[in-house]
Amino acid sequence: MTMRDVARHAGVSPKTVSNVLSGYPYIRESTRLRVLASVDALGYQLNLSARNLKSGRTGIIGLAVPGLRITYFAELADAVIQAADQHGLTVMIEQTGAVRERELAALARPRGHLVDGLLFSPLGLGHTDAEQLRISTPMVLLGERIFHGPVDHVMIDNVAGTRAAAQHLLELGRRRIAVLGTHPGELVGTAAIRHGAFADALEEAGVQPIPELAMPADPWHRANGAEAMEQLLASGQKFDAVLGLNDTLALGAIRVLTKHGIRIPDDVAVAGFDDIDEASFSSPTLTTVDPGRSQIARTAVDLLVARMNGDTSAHQEITSPFELHPRESTLG
Repeated sequence: MTMRDVARHAGVSPKTVSNVLSGYPYIRESTRLRVLASVDALGYQLNLSARNLKSGRTGIIGLAVPGLRITYFAELADAVIQAADQHGLTVMIEQTGAVRERELAALARPRGHLVDGLLFSPLGLGHTDAEQLRISTPMVLLGERIFHGPVDHVMIDNVAGTRAAAQHLLELGRRRIAVLGTHPGELVGTAAIRHGAFADALEEAGVQPIPELAMPADPWHRANGAEAMEQLLASGQKFDAVLGLNDTLALGAIRVLTKHGIRIPDDVAVAGFDDIDEASFSSPTLTTVDPGRSQIARTAVDLLVARMNGDTSAHQEITSPFELHPRESTLG
């Protein structure tokens, strides 16, 4: 079975088939789907070795994330793999541990013979590291809006999303709202951005944030959310709501609250951020912010493929739309 056979079956030219299988971005969606349907129907197998020798490409893109134990990044990786598959690309995943030195090493490592492009989600880097992003391999950043160039950047709307969650709790009449997952002393990064947005939302509503209800937790795992909640209960501070700066922290808190006989949401309402799959199946189901993970993955992969194909237009900063999903943990 050859590319010409696929072209005849799909009613297009062999060049169009080649463009579809190479991930060329400027293909009409109906044409792309028709070609892929013909590929499936005929069982066509692309000769990757031959293509790579001819094009100088590997057919692989890299994804560097802090760690797959954080459920959001595991689900993001899954979404990236699905998006890359639509371009005929394979994804190689690297975990940096959110450590600045490891993130810099991931940027400095020679990649030309390994991957054709890189999706990079840094947590350890700061403003002063922006010049380190100038690497020869095409790259798209994922995550916080702290660099403003020199590469494409697809971002979560952390500020508006967190404010929406805080406002939801305020609209329910909650006034003593605890926040789990703060990073004291952090100036940039997810924790600082979300905690700042939470505080701003309260102050705009005329509610003063209570410093004693801000509970540090790092990393953002269930166990740390549970431990932070145990510490909050032991402190004797009164609170009527909890905002986990991510879902896993909130789920850890729910486990502890339930263990202590505290009713959710009657006594304490709980909300999170990320809308991981578990949020829809926990007991109670978790109110959370969906940051648009699938759209982030698709947009980032499309941008990366365009850069890999020689697009030299101005770099873009794209913020994915979010959606608040109220569920049982706040509504009952």
